[in-house]
Amino acid sequence: MEWRDSAIVLSVKRHGESAVLLHVMTETHGRHAGLVPGGASRKVRGLYQPGNELMCRWRARLATQLGTFTAELVRARAAAVFDDASRLAALSSACAVVDAVLLEREPHAAIFHGLVAFLDTLAEPDRLATDWGAAYVAWEIGVLRELGFGLDLSVCAVTGHTDNLCWVSPKTGRAVSASAGEPYRDKLLRLPSFLIASGDVDRAAIFDGLKLTGHFLARHGVHRDDRELPAARDRLVAKFANGTPISGG
Repeated sequence: MEWRDSAIVLSVKRHGESAVLLHVMTETHGRHAGLVPGGASRKVRGLYQPGNELMCRWRARLATQLGTFTAELVRARAAAVFDDASRLAALSSACAVVDAVLLEREPHAAIFHGLVAFLDTLAEPDRLATDWGAAYVAWEIGVLRELGFGLDLSVCAVTGHTDNLCWVSPKTGRAVSASAGEPYRDKLLRLPSFLIASGDVDRAAIFDGLKLTGHFLARHGVHRDDRELPAARDRLVAKFANGTPISGG
């Protein structure tokens, strides 16, 4: 068995003395794992950094086996954001989320292309933190949609009206208007306005967006029993919490 595919590195772990266990998100083969013999050596370990774009070749005797990877670097995306702690946190979070919520070898081309598009946005040096932060939230909404849980933010679930939408039901993922949600505001999730209308975006809105998508990713995406999202994502959320300075704009 053998195939070649475009891939984004999600995670890498040492395996034995010199090999690594590599997890990648591929364009047509989904999230996929494989061993890289010699991948821990100084000569090549920089290749297998989360966020890097590779052209991978996977080989195994049987389709059910773990198999081995060889790869060529297409774009060193990790290096582009390495000197910016906040952008690096966003890259690490995106890769960790894909690694946590997707089943092995289940094709999701839309998630792959969405991840590439987000990483392209993240690498643009003139982008403000609120720009790439909003792009990150939108990407996670796309992940939820691809997993079969699309949020309905277009109309109030109670009144059917489209004005003054400011809450989201944590059970249904549907929008709720200010008046209809007021009695239950302590139980509802905030709906940041940038998700339903154009306009300025601030850090508080990004934080609310991350809390919103995080709730549904943990509920419908994570396959572990504890339903916890990766620590890398928690570090990104902390970057947008009140009082935390953000580099890169």
